[in-house]
Amino acid sequence: MEKKIITISREFGSGGRTIGRAVAEKLGIPFYDKELVDQIALESGFAPQFVEENGEHAPGKSFFSYAFAHQGVPGIMNGLSTADFLWNIQCNVILQLAEKGPCVIVGRNADYILKDRKDCLHVYIHADIDYRANRIVTRYGESDKSPENRLQEKDKRRRVNYQHYTGRSWGTAQNYDLCLSSSTLGEEACVDIIVKCATGK
Repeated sequence: MEKKIITISREFGSGGRTIGRAVAEKLGIPFYDKELVDQIALESGFAPQFVEENGEHAPGKSFFSYAFAHQGVPGIMNGLSTADFLWNIQCNVILQLAEKGPCVIVGRNADYILKDRKDCLHVYIHADIDYRANRIVTRYGESDKSPENRLQEKDKRRRVNYQHYTGRSWGTAQNYDLCLSSSTLGEEACVDIIVKCATGK
């Protein structure tokens, strides 16, 4: 069966966003990453930068960070915390985009949100630590933290967010149809494999 919707989950620095964009270009279908952030920002009223940072990352590195999240204002966010309000908007936007037709969606727990659709291919991109460390320094530059610490912090907050909202373990193979190592296979090979799995060609 041809898979019309492809979700790309990824470790920070693994190249998942680049791979997803290339897949969309090869298939000639919409690619949702920054565009998804903009749509969520429009519907939620939050700034795109806020959505970018908080839409798939926990407030902190601990599972307890959600317990201390500020509650929303009654009548404005239905009393929900900012994180929960953003999650609800994010779910609705992703479901709406999937209904529009074939597309590639990066991150935002889309694999879980669309888990009941039979026309989805859920992909997880990972890579070894050295590959990812070199890649983020090349793309984003140096910072006061070591590349390894930046990777660990980002992935920990992403993992906590995923488990909080899905009840599943982020990065566990059983949650995906396809798990690929970009450091072993290379980005181009990952793109070709995903396209072949999605189209059956």
